[in-house]
Amino acid sequence: MRRLVPSLAILAAAMFATCGRKPATAPGPAPTAYGTAIVLSAGDKQFASVGNVLDQPVVVQVNDPQGNGVTGAPVWFSGPHGVKFDPAYALTDSSGQASATVVLGGIAGRYQIAASTRESNGQPKDLKIDEIALDYEQTLGRQLNDHYCSRCHNPESTPERVSNFDNLTTKPHPFTEGDTLNKMTGEELLAIISHGGAALSKSAEMPPFGYTLTKSDLQALIAYIRAVSDPPYRPSGLVYAKHQ
Repeated sequence: MRRLVPSLAILAAAMFATCGRKPATAPGPAPTAYGTAIVLSAGDKQFASVGNVLDQPVVVQVNDPQGNGVTGAPVWFSGPHGVKFDPAYALTDSSGQASATVVLGGIAGRYQIAASTRESNGQPKDLKIDEIALDYEQTLGRQLNDHYCSRCHNPESTPERVSNFDNLTTKPHPFTEGDTLNKMTGEELLAIISHGGAALSKSAEMPPFGYTLTKSDLQALIAYIRAVSDPPYRPSGLVYAKHQ
């Protein structure tokens, strides 16, 4: 007999809930100043395989009431069980910023981590940051994306990969564009990747990959698209626990 359990979204929220408790005292150099706000500078919504370090550090800034960076303010980095930070505590630099490299936990899903500071009166100021840990199939999908898809679906060029995005008449949707791609069923995504844009009366500039990729490759690519969508993909219907 199968037992009905809450949706994946609820389970994920419970699994990856961030502990908001901060140390009462600084575990390193004492603060020399305090700000009134903490904001994100860089490093949110990154992807990495489970248990691996994110490509870029998470960078935050502590500001005063005028929005200027505060030097010497305390910053704590914290997250769910299994997430590691280096450093977990730091003082802001001359620009008011502090950064940490992040190693994700061993379970695939969305992790909400936190960067925190406090005002001179001890009042905490928290910032929530989302990161994504990919399982084996999703990691394979990411590799396939990098090899076959990102040249058109990613509008940003890098020294290693020049984007073809601006050369296309119909602009492809980035795989993170959940507002559009979340509305497509798995069957629709499979059809358009396998048979090209014409399969769903979309742009013929989207080529077919059904003869290039295996069935498992196609499923891995779809799994990756679902994993990185923003806003997050929410599967419809009931979710059942597997009988052990």
